[in-house]
Amino acid sequence: MCSTPEPAEDQPMPPHLPKDHPPVAASKVGVLLLNLGTPDATDRKSMRRYLGEFLWDRRVIETPRIVWWLVLNLIILNTRPKRSGAAYDKIWDRIVGDSPLRVISRSQAEKLQTRLGAGVVVDFAMRYGNPPVADRLEAMKAGGCDRILLFPLYPQYSAPTTATANDKAFDALKTMRWQPAIRTVPPYFGTEAYVEALAKSIADGVAGLGFAPDLVVTSYHGMPLSYLMKGDPYHCQCLKTTRLVAERLGWPADRLMVTFQSRFGPQEWLKPYTDETLKNLPQKGVKKLAILAPAFSVDCLETLEELAITGREQFMKAGGTHYAYIPCLNDSAGGMDVIEQVARAELRGWFD
Repeated sequence: MCSTPEPAEDQPMPPHLPKDHPPVAASKVGVLLLNLGTPDATDRKSMRRYLGEFLWDRRVIETPRIVWWLVLNLIILNTRPKRSGAAYDKIWDRIVGDSPLRVISRSQAEKLQTRLGAGVVVDFAMRYGNPPVADRLEAMKAGGCDRILLFPLYPQYSAPTTATANDKAFDALKTMRWQPAIRTVPPYFGTEAYVEALAKSIADGVAGLGFAPDLVVTSYHGMPLSYLMKGDPYHCQCLKTTRLVAERLGWPADRLMVTFQSRFGPQEWLKPYTDETLKNLPQKGVKKLAILAPAFSVDCLETLEELAITGREQFMKAGGTHYAYIPCLNDSAGGMDVIEQVARAELRGWFD
C-alpha cells in the first residue's frame, strides 16, 4: 500500500507553540480507497475468519441477529469455508501469494498517488479483512491528514457495499479525539468518465474476441429483493448504467442484458439471476456470449471464478459455443482515469 508518513519525533515545532507541545504533523489531504475485502489465505481458518466478519454485517444480512447467529455459526461457518477456499484457490495470484482483489487495489492506490502527486496522501483499505479501515485511517491521521476523502469503489450505491464501507470508517472516527474532516464519494455510475471508460472496455473487449457475440450480459452483484422494496437505489442505478453505456456505444437496447449474480440464501433476490440466465440462453438461440461485471471496480472471486470460470461451464454445458469474460476496469488507464476524475471532483476546495 502507499506509505503514510509518521510525524518525526525531532520535527521542529512551529514557533507559535510552546516547547513542550506534542508533535504536530504538517496538514495534509488524504484519499482512502475502500473495497469489499478478501481473505488472507485460502485455508479453512482464514476463510472462516473472513466469512464470519462479512456475513455478520447487518448491512449485508438483515435477518434478526439471534436467528442469524445460529444459522451462521452452526451451519454456514462449518460448511462454507472449505467450498469458498476451493473457489479462491482457482484465482489466487501464485506469483505474489495474494488475492487479485488486494493486488489490484494496492496498484490502484499507487497509481492514484502518482497521478495526484505529493499534495495528497493515497491509501487503500478493505471493509472486511486486511488492511483494515480503522488502521489506515489512524495511519493517515498520524501522518497529518486532517481532511480525508472516503472513496468506496462502487459505481452504484447500495447499503451492503457503499454504506457499510462508510460505516466502518465512521466507527473508527468515533474513537478519535481529534477527528479529520471527512467527505464521501457519491455514486459515480452516471459520470462522463465512468460511462466512457466502461463503454470503451466493452467495445475493445468485443473487438478482440475473435467472434461476434449474439448478446453481451452486464452482470451486477445481487441483492435481496426486500432491500429494493425498502428503498435501496441500487437496482435502478444498475439498469441506468447499462442504458447509458448502450447509448454511448450506439447499440440497440436488446444487445445488452442486465442480470444479477451471487445470490445467497432462500429468499428472493433481484432478477433475472445470472446463473439461470446462462443456462437458459442457449435454448433461446444465444450461442455466443460476452459477459462483464460493471458493479465491480476490481476483479475478484465474483468475477474471476463465478463468471469467468463457473459461468463459462454453465453456458457451454447448456449448449453455448463461444463465451468470453470482459475484465473489470481494474488499474487500467481507463479505470484510473475514472478514479482520478472522481477524486479530483470531490477534493475541490481541499486540493485543486
